[in-house]
Amino acid sequence: MVKNMKVLQINIFGNLSTGRIAVDLYNVLKNNGHQGLVAYARNTISAGIPHYVIGTKQNVYIDALLTRITDRAGFFSKSATIKLIEQIKRYDPDVIHLHNLHGYYINVEILFNYLKSSGKPVVWTLHDCWAFTGHCCHFSAIKCDRWKTQCHDCPQRHSYPASYVDRSESNYLRKKQLFTDVKDMHIVTVSKWLEDITRQSYLSQYPIETIYNGIDTSIFKPTKSNIKEKLGIKNRKIILGVASTWSINKGLKDFIELNKLITSDYVIVLVGLSKQQIKKLPNNIIGLSRTKDVNELVEFYSAADVLFNASIEETFGLPTVEAMACGTPAVVYNCTALPEVVSEDSGRIVEANNIKQVWKVIQEMSGNPLIKEKIVDNAKRYEKDQRICAFSESLRDGNAAAVSHRKKQYLQPGVRTEKYTFSRG
Repeated sequence: MVKNMKVLQINIFGNLSTGRIAVDLYNVLKNNGHQGLVAYARNTISAGIPHYVIGTKQNVYIDALLTRITDRAGFFSKSATIKLIEQIKRYDPDVIHLHNLHGYYINVEILFNYLKSSGKPVVWTLHDCWAFTGHCCHFSAIKCDRWKTQCHDCPQRHSYPASYVDRSESNYLRKKQLFTDVKDMHIVTVSKWLEDITRQSYLSQYPIETIYNGIDTSIFKPTKSNIKEKLGIKNRKIILGVASTWSINKGLKDFIELNKLITSDYVIVLVGLSKQQIKKLPNNIIGLSRTKDVNELVEFYSAADVLFNASIEETFGLPTVEAMACGTPAVVYNCTALPEVVSEDSGRIVEANNIKQVWKVIQEMSGNPLIKEKIVDNAKRYEKDQRICAFSESLRDGNAAAVSHRKKQYLQPGVRTEKYTFSRG
């Protein structure tokens, strides 16, 4: 590996959600002799990570307000983006790695005009579908396919990034022009499902590869837990749900329906809820806000008897893999990316929104439990370090075209998901 490659990452969050990806990647790059800088707008970032904060909290609020009024997500925050580009020029990276560009913090027109003129190789990791729609981040729940040809009359304009008006058609055309005009760009998707979707979009002109998210198996592993004692549920079996943000499409309603079926020896525990959502839960569902730290999250995974991921809009399903790494089997729906990460040895795949079937397979697994070692082994396919290290090797020239060439050498049938990955969540 060539030493001292400089990689600049751009993402909405510091530590939260996809921000953990950027931090993980920086650490692996550093350990392999490279330099890195993480540019982000919201949340905080781990101590010791070289970083640049994009804009201010006020900038985010103003951008969000203007987006709500105009439906122009991604086309405000001009001053913040100009300052970011000045920072990029000073840092002079060999590779620019983009993550989520939505989130009210950056002007994609200014950014992509710079990327086009700079000639620097770009890697863009897609964590959702916003890059090729006129408005939304996900469309599978409503079975919309307008993004394949040209968005218009968006049925989700009131969903994130919410707006009072609809400019999905002009947004689509504007983004298409910007995002297809970069000479040296490589697209990374975090699941085969997302890859297949992206290949049907206007981004299909670029090299596209699936590079699964990774987890730190030195952290996510079977761990002694006193969560049941803390929650006062003693010998009851835990059906666990975890999400960074809960919504109907993440399956909150499905858990409430499941609660009507389960017997008294089971209890549903949901992590990541807002205070308002917790107040509205049935009395016998335990609702919690975000965990204090990742170690506490590991305790929840380890204490659970099954993880139920009820999402119908999942581009990977990080909680599913994290739970399996802790030895906990998973039940997921047969839609979007979740079936890719669950095998017969690690869980069950059921029909979407079929709550009776969910309850049936949970009972079946209780009567015939899966072997914990096999569940953990399944999750080890997503070990973070070996995946990121391999991908960083492919970036050693700072040349995206070379990345594409070398990836063909690695991604042979049967080893696609085993050779390497770029990101974590």
